[in-house]
Amino acid sequence: MSFIDWIVLIITLLAVIGYGLYKSKSEKTLDGYFKSSNSMSWLLILLSIMGTQASAITFLSAPGQAYTDGMRFVQYYFGLPLAMVVLCVTFIPIYHKLKVFTAYEYLEQRFDLKTRSLASVLFLVQRALSTGISIYAPSIILASLLGWNIYYTNLVMGGFLIIYTVTGGTKAVTYTQMQQLIVVFIGMFLAGYLVVQMLPKDVSFTDALHVAGKMGKLNVIETKIDVTDSAWWKDKYNIWSGLIGGFFLALSYFGTDQSQVGRYLTAKNTKESRTGLLMNGLVKVPMQFLILLVGSLVFVFYMFFQSPIFFNQKEVDKVLRSEYRHDFQRLQAKNDSLNVIRKTQTTQLAAALHQEDQGKIKTLQANLLQLETETKVVREDALAVMKKADSTADTNDTNYIFLYFVVENLPKGLIGLLIAMIFLAAWGSIAAALNSLASTTVIDLYKRMWVKDQSELHYYKASKWFTFGWGIFAIATAMFASKLGSLIEAVNVLGSLFYGTILGIFLVAFYMKRIGGKAVFWGAIITELIVIGIYVADIISFLWLNVIGCLLVLIIAALIQLFVKKQQELSAADLLENAEK
Repeated sequence: MSFIDWIVLIITLLAVIGYGLYKSKSEKTLDGYFKSSNSMSWLLILLSIMGTQASAITFLSAPGQAYTDGMRFVQYYFGLPLAMVVLCVTFIPIYHKLKVFTAYEYLEQRFDLKTRSLASVLFLVQRALSTGISIYAPSIILASLLGWNIYYTNLVMGGFLIIYTVTGGTKAVTYTQMQQLIVVFIGMFLAGYLVVQMLPKDVSFTDALHVAGKMGKLNVIETKIDVTDSAWWKDKYNIWSGLIGGFFLALSYFGTDQSQVGRYLTAKNTKESRTGLLMNGLVKVPMQFLILLVGSLVFVFYMFFQSPIFFNQKEVDKVLRSEYRHDFQRLQAKNDSLNVIRKTQTTQLAAALHQEDQGKIKTLQANLLQLETETKVVREDALAVMKKADSTADTNDTNYIFLYFVVENLPKGLIGLLIAMIFLAAWGSIAAALNSLASTTVIDLYKRMWVKDQSELHYYKASKWFTFGWGIFAIATAMFASKLGSLIEAVNVLGSLFYGTILGIFLVAFYMKRIGGKAVFWGAIITELIVIGIYVADIISFLWLNVIGCLLVLIIAALIQLFVKKQQELSAADLLENAEK
């Protein structure tokens, strides 16, 4: 980056963080540290919810996801608006009425302490691991820009986040997220605008969309239904997995995940919480659509200009220093020659689209798709060479595509702003996650079971220490995140392993009043083992795990309750018989 970019980056980061810490002054109590003394409006709730969702993974990995797989990932969010309605009707009134700090407090009142503790632990495991992945995302940027070792960058990034979150609490997170999203939206709009502006002069935005569509990158909706085909169930993103699996995932994420519940528990009242969530349901899908569209436009950009054979230049540099450099250079040259042919045929395709010459359009489309296949073969050969040079090489560069485009092509100053955007998105979501991990640990475990009857000041200080501890754990997790491929997919897979089970516990609590704590506790444990087994067996897309987990808890808990009821009836009959004797 240039000196100007560094200035823009540093000033933007310091300004946003300084504002958040300034606004975070509150009394030294749990209510002030975790719930902002219930002072937040619906607009701040909306921005905080969106800021917690929209991590660096969203803005770093989502464009790369669209570049490689098209825009069908957006279907993942189609169930979200309906989930927001259900939450507003069922979850929010209960949480506000009980004045809980965490969602899991309600479970003890409805069931028992062990069920509350189980749900808390399931949340802590998946959220702590996901937070580690989120720390790794901005570390990629530092490693690429400064040439640092990724493990050192994880330490630096995580260290800054720990200091920031421990100091400010929920209010700092919320107010900072408002500024973060403003910068993020400006940055993404400018990135999309400049992608189009940098295309050849005779290629318009509409032309770019047509080209992307012909190359299969605007595949927003997949409606094919074939429940007898195992491949259909394994398809990660189609409208059915999005609507059904996405609905269950969103319901669990926003209704039972403390990183989100903690956002709208800071609201002044129920109305403000509901408005914030409903607005999130309206805004999230279009926002994700536009972020993925930027990735599709970047794909079109590289159809007119030279694209690298591999976007992670750090890994490329390693293989070029190895004994296999000549093999890799040969493949690079082959990739470059294919790029030249692709540029010529893409230009001809754009001209044919202007002329509405359908025959020529079909011919050129077929040629370009064949070139895409040939390019993928060359790339696979290059990846094999990289593995020979270094068996530990990270051969998935999805997370580097947008970053490479930004650093190599955008003007000075804007690069710094976009890098700041990704940093801020990371800090907002990770800070919210660390805050929620600390609140769940303190409220549901430490204060409830481990250290009871202490002062508010004691628990306030303990909250800061737990925030620090979870930060260290997340940094440790980040050290292993490089092997997970697309980060935005990895986070959602991890959530799907746990969210269905947790949601099932809450739905039993809300709607199946005759089921007790023992039945739902064992039902949840059995279900979680089954869900993990299904995932390991790789027999179904991860989004369906949310549906399966939720329904299994309802069914198994109901069956166990019948068994428990019969046992109780038999015990009562034995007591009566003994009494008569």
